[in-house]
Amino acid sequence: MSAVNSIHPVSTSPAALTLRNVSKSFGEAHIIRGVDLELQRGERHAFIGPNGAGKSTLFHLISGNFKPSAGEILLGEVPIGGLSPERINRMGLARSFQITNIFPRLSVFENLRLGVMQRFGMQYTLWRPISQYRKVTALAEQLLEQVRLVRHRDTLGGELSYSEQRSLEIGMTLASDPKVLLLDEPMAGMSREETDYTAELLRELSVGRSLMIVEHDMDVVFSLCDRISVLVYGQVVATGTPEEIRNNAQVQEAYLGKEVAA
Repeated sequence: MSAVNSIHPVSTSPAALTLRNVSKSFGEAHIIRGVDLELQRGERHAFIGPNGAGKSTLFHLISGNFKPSAGEILLGEVPIGGLSPERINRMGLARSFQITNIFPRLSVFENLRLGVMQRFGMQYTLWRPISQYRKVTALAEQLLEQVRLVRHRDTLGGELSYSEQRSLEIGMTLASDPKVLLLDEPMAGMSREETDYTAELLRELSVGRSLMIVEHDMDVVFSLCDRISVLVYGQVVATGTPEEIRNNAQVQEAYLGKEVAA
């Protein structure tokens, strides 16, 4: 694994996202146990940890799918814990999921245009042809270029390769112009070539945004991210730069293993 990490410039202004003693229980099952974290503006931050550590649950809490049992979540300086996903999205946070979520029977362009329409509250427009909304069309075309799918403009979403579908989903996520972007296992199921392509795409698309990802591919994590947090049994056991995490004895024992840390 390469130890090279292209550090992303990070702002010193107030954090883009703050978690303070965030916890989540389902009955007697304590899934998230007092997580504290600051995602800096312009930072690329990864969550890693074994299966069942609570990573996706934490993303559900941040994006509004679950309500915290305790603690506080701030987007910028505004509390968002317990708000609906739609309201949190309008406030500047967008999320993709582990399972690709696109419209397979619509073209790539139509998928992106729907995402832009939702940003402007136009998803239920009935009285005018959508082609008349020039700003929507222009923004969808811009997204098409950003996610490198121009040549597939008229291809049905369901006919794309898996990595291209993930690129399309990321484009739809970006359609709301989020300040904070959460991606849940964006490289899952990809070949090495597809993974490298998507990682480079994320480098480009995260410029000017704060990115938080859950990812199991350690090559991606160590090369893409500025900081890494390790979640084990619902608790953050370490947060640091890739080099600090690589050399952390507790992390080696809990998750990475000696062969990765070497």
